[in-house]
Parts: sequence; structure tokens; C-alpha cells
Amino acid sequence: MLRARAALLAQLRMFFAQRGVLEVETPCLSRAVTADPQLHNPVVQLDAPRAPRAADGQPLPLYLQTSPEAHMKRLLAAGSGPIYQIGRAFRDGEAGALHNPEFTMLEWYRPGWNHRALMDEVDALAQETLGLGPARRVDYGRAFADAVGLDPHVASTAALADAARTHGVDAVGLDAVDDDDPALRATWRQLLWADRVEPRLGRDADGAAQAWLVEGFPADEEALARLRDRGDGVRIASRFELYADGVELANGYDELIDADEQRRRFAADAARTGRPVDDALLAALDAGLPVCAGVALGVDRLLMVRHGATSIDAVLTFPIDRA
Repeated sequence: MLRARAALLAQLRMFFAQRGVLEVETPCLSRAVTADPQLHNPVVQLDAPRAPRAADGQPLPLYLQTSPEAHMKRLLAAGSGPIYQIGRAFRDGEAGALHNPEFTMLEWYRPGWNHRALMDEVDALAQETLGLGPARRVDYGRAFADAVGLDPHVASTAALADAARTHGVDAVGLDAVDDDDPALRATWRQLLWADRVEPRLGRDADGAAQAWLVEGFPADEEALARLRDRGDGVRIASRFELYADGVELANGYDELIDADEQRRRFAADAARTGRPVDDALLAALDAGLPVCAGVALGVDRLLMVRHGATSIDAVLTFPIDRA
């Protein structure tokens, strides 16, 4: 597996070298947290020279990054052009068959592209690394409705909760229903997606592995993505995910470049969670982030699908319990 990982990393680097995309490195530690409220950064207290400090001189907490996104966007705003990175990412509270708190992420950005152009490149990468045919293109709302019987973009919290109970979804103690709480509505919908929809994705009619590109995610799962009208007045995110053999491999979107809109989203998240705002990213947006699309791909999961592994532990050199 060590040799298999090394071969995959070499193949990924060749893929981008042939396309003129520059490899970069950014910090694992930052004073900012992720923009996605569903993800949680591990916290590090670093008492060292040049470490950021509060006005009273005490060290400020630093956060291990869930993704290099914010730093890479700062490079894009500075004129880097197309860039990619293969590096370590961290997520607190995540462990299981597909999750390890520390993992390898591939992330890349294409200035001047939209998410559909990037989907074509993700498709090409999946074909090259997994040996699969062209990806099947699937609408999120249609996949959800086929499996659950509801339109996920307009269904109420109560309807989503009822559907979860009807389908026997394990809600891990969640029983609250409040249509005035968008985060709660999103939680019920995500539970249904993970339990009822995701296992069906990335397979052909005979159950063999097949790449699927799913697009048109709900607007309240936008994180740092642009929004658009799906054609009937309902707003959706210009976002896609890559699946193969029932495993989510990548998440990409048209990047939000509107500094005022990003500031509003950050403020809403800070009011709800108390988490600090990423002022450095906002400054980069103020300076001018180019129109671009970006995507993050889990290298360990890609290795899993490539070699038919059923657990991420099988492809990691040292899983968290042996780190």
C-alpha cells in the first residue's frame, strides 16, 4: 500500500504538470477556522516566538486546517494563476470507515473556469486514476427525490424529520423540529442524504463501480460557493460532488468572489457558533479574487476505491489509533 500510495501521488502530480497547474504549499496552522459550520478544526495552543498573541500578550489559539482553501484563495487573489496542493488536512470529531481525523487532501483551483468546466477535469482525473469510463451526471434534487420522495430544496424540517423516521434513519438522539432553524433543517436533510442516497451513488445498474458527478446542492450548504436559480425561483448552490462505488471523493464549486456576501455569511456563522471570522480571506476577496472554480478531493478515499478497500484504515500508514 505504501508503493500504491506513492504511485498515485506521482500520477496526480503528473496530471497537473501536464496541464500547467502549479503545485503550492500552505500552512496547516492558521488563526482562522473553516467556513463550513459542519466541520470542526482541532485547536492548538502554541507558545512560541512570532506566534499570534492577544493584546495582553497571551498566545491566541491556532487551528489545524480542515482544508487549504482560504490560504489558496489568498494566493489566487495575489495572482498565482491555476494552483493545486496535496497536503494534510484535519477534522475534529470524525472517525470511521471513511474518516480519519488526519488525512491527505488534493485541492485545486482554475481561474476563469466555472464549476461545469471543472467537472470535466475532475471526470478526466477520475478516469485516469480509477480506470473508469466517463462519469454519469446526476442532479442532487432528482437523486434525493428518487430515494426519499421529497424535493430537498423546499421540504420543511417536519417533512424531512418524518421521512427520516419512516426510512429508519438513525438520528443519533436528534428529535427537534423547528422550521425557523435552517441549520436543523439542513441536519435532517443531510442525515437522509447520507443514509438513503449516498450508498446508491457511484455504481452502475449491475452494482459495479462507476463515477458519478452530482450537482445542484441546496443553497444552505453553500459554504464558499456561489448561488444560482435552478429555473423555478429556487436557489441552489453551484456545487458538485464526485462519487465512485458509494464513496464521496470530491467536492467542488463556483467560488464566491463577492466580499460583501462572504462577510455576511461569516457574520451569520459567527453569531450562531461564536467562531472567529477569517479576516485575511475577506481582505483577499476585497483585493479581488478572480472568477474561478475549485475542488477538494480525498486522496485516501481515492486510494480506497482504486484498490477495493472497504475501510480508510486499510490505506493509511498509521490510522489515528496507531499514530
